[in-house]
Amino acid sequence: MATPQTFEDTEAWKAARVLTQKVYTLCRREPLARDFGLCDQLRRAAVSVMNNLAEGWESIHLAEKKQAYNYARRSCGEVRSMTYVMLDNHFITAPEQLEFLTHCKFTGKLITGLIHSVDRR
Repeated sequence: MATPQTFEDTEAWKAARVLTQKVYTLCRREPLARDFGLCDQLRRAAVSVMNNLAEGWESIHLAEKKQAYNYARRSCGEVRSMTYVMLDNHFITAPEQLEFLTHCKFTGKLITGLIHSVDRR
């Protein structure tokens, strides 16, 4: 596997992009589309995962890099938490929630890998 040269090459950013696409697609679906607050928070958290990964990758300073990756991981957890709100309010089914949870956990693990790579420097 080739060493990533840009944030777009990282598996973590690619997974975050997929997560963001899933969130945006879901937020266009009724009845969730009418819950403007939840949709806004979901979109912001998902985009935050992508953007903080990009910001961390572009940072020269290791402490800033690690902090941005930690923010990305926290935002991923925020999306994961909101899947329970969506499930409890019947915006998604249990299988759909499981798909989101699985993808959030996968993305979080990839981000953890980036955090550990910073720690090894």
